[in-house]
Amino acid sequence: MQNLAGKTAIVTGGAAGIGLGISRALLRAGMNVAIGDIQEAALINARDELADYPERLLVARLDVTDREGFAAFADAVEARFGAIHLLANNAGVVVSGPIAQASASDWDWVIDVNLRGPVNGLLTVLPRILGHGEGGHILNTASTSGLLPHAGAGIYTTTKAGLIGMSEALRSELEPQGVAVSVLCPGPVRSDISNAGRNRPAAYAGSGYTAAAGPSAADLPDWMMSADAVGELVREGIERDLLYILTHNEHRAGLEQRGAAILAALPAGEPDAELMAAMHMTLENPIFAAEIARQQAKG
Repeated sequence: MQNLAGKTAIVTGGAAGIGLGISRALLRAGMNVAIGDIQEAALINARDELADYPERLLVARLDVTDREGFAAFADAVEARFGAIHLLANNAGVVVSGPIAQASASDWDWVIDVNLRGPVNGLLTVLPRILGHGEGGHILNTASTSGLLPHAGAGIYTTTKAGLIGMSEALRSELEPQGVAVSVLCPGPVRSDISNAGRNRPAAYAGSGYTAAAGPSAADLPDWMMSADAVGELVREGIERDLLYILTHNEHRAGLEQRGAAILAALPAGEPDAELMAAMHMTLENPIFAAEIARQQAKG
């Protein structure tokens, strides 16, 4: 989606952190931006911070786990701006601690927001994008945790790995219909996600972890990437129709090691030609060769 100006975006979790950075970058690129977020105070702050764009900004409360509420939000966006072209499934939460200590409600909350939230976004917005026939883009915010898992955030990692797989499958299905799909896998970013528990609904009470307030975004170290810098990477990635948007080259060695470990697990010997012929539809995906070419063209 090379020309963003005049088109309309929905950004979930768009009132703070990476979501606010994405919203700001898209507004600068000339898009109409509808921010949906569950955090009332953050919505007020976002409206104030983005006051330079009153004609192109819509800010409203959105609980991504509420499918009917998502539909009402999308209706309001279309009533204000017309056709929706970009869905940024960015809202996310995290719980930290060993998987063995997690309660059922820990699993339910993180999965409902991080996975079912994007599913609700797709169910609500994708038919509208396909229906207007003007093309569009889906952005899913995952994490490098979905590519390089570590101990201590296993539930979060589960959901982010799922988003990566969903994005890759969607890319294969939607690209022929003029809709590109990107997955954002940020590394360390100055955001407030470690305090997501303060927005945890009572319906998900009963965590297996001891609640502890994390540092605010303002208190995080300067070596972490700013949310605005991530937003600009996202804007560029959307304009270039990139499948993968990564933020830190420092992950290269770890990604290479993981890839090598997977390849090392393949059985020894030469592939069976007859079996390869029978399995050919599942042996490779052309989206990966195309993505290599796009990434190399970045220069």
